Amino acid sequence: MKKLFLMFAAAALAASASAQTVQESKTFDNWYVGINGGVATKTTGHAWMKGLDPNFGVRLGRYFTPVFGLAAESNAYFSNKPAESFGTAVRALNTSLLATVNLSNWFGGYKGEPRLFEVSPVFGFGWYHSFGHSNTTNFFAKKDALTSKAGIDFAFNFGSAKQWQAYVEPSITWALNGFDGKQEVAYNINKSFVQLNAGIVYKFGNSNGTHNFKIAQLRDQAEIDGLNDQINQLREELAKKPKEVVKEVVKAAPEVRVDNLIFVTFAQGKSALTKEAKKALDGVAAGKHVQIVGTASPEGSKEINDKISQARADVVADYLKSKGVTVDEATGKGVQGTTSNRIAVVYVK
Repeated sequence: MKKLFLMFAAAALAASASAQTVQESKTFDNWYVGINGGVATKTTGHAWMKGLDPNFGVRLGRYFTPVFGLAAESNAYFSNKPAESFGTAVRALNTSLLATVNLSNWFGGYKGEPRLFEVSPVFGFGWYHSFGHSNTTNFFAKKDALTSKAGIDFAFNFGSAKQWQAYVEPSITWALNGFDGKQEVAYNINKSFVQLNAGIVYKFGNSNGTHNFKIAQLRDQAEIDGLNDQINQLREELAKKPKEVVKEVVKAAPEVRVDNLIFVTFAQGKSALTKEAKKALDGVAAGKHVQIVGTASPEGSKEINDKISQARADVVADYLKSKGVTVDEATGKGVQGTTSNRIAVVYVK
């Protein structure tokens, strides 16, 4: 058993290392629910096939990393074999808290989505309760015991987003202080039962838009500094380039000053307003009249650039209208010459 505990301790260390490669998991991410069923039989002291005990259970769990997880499981047992009748439909209930370790992700690494086939040992402790009518004379009825379960899941992931998992699980469960709950605590094979179950699991949707962990795009400080330098260079270029766009906006306007113009920038391929953009547009007083021209950067086809530039003009117009500003015109111009960028220019009359 010492080796078993050492294996799970090492798995926990692997889990912390794995957590650095995936996006942060929020509180309600990576939860799953499942059902399982199969047969169990006492490990020693009788013929296995003559004492099969059917069972049915539910499992609720969460993966904290692609390697490590926890699950709460409860299984009901229906047969009285090999003991005498307890006089109830459900003979016993065993409820456990299980640690799960995905060996496939531990040794093979997590590639961004679950593999088709995975192997995951489970181990934990639980509580066993046997039922019985008040008038039963069976010594093992109406007893409580501390249990420990060890098993291994052979799992298959399927579905369009790998949101389903089917598994087969052979396991052994020890009644640590005996099935009457009054014996010395020990891992004794004579106080255990083996079990073979099959189950199916559904993994709930996560905040990252999938049903599983998503690889994080990690960058070191040098990369971040490099990206910031590129952003600053683009800002400097943008300050020099709007002239070609401005002439589309002002058209025949009799007077144009720098303070008549507001430049709203967008992320590549996007038309959503940033907090900074909204703050700049909030400076346009209600009742003012404006003209808007949206543009795109040279990347992409003409069809895409025309569409995204119009979307940028429209989103600015909608925001200003909600503030009581009158929009005289909102037009997407696509790419203007070779210097147009991802902006919308607002001319305030």
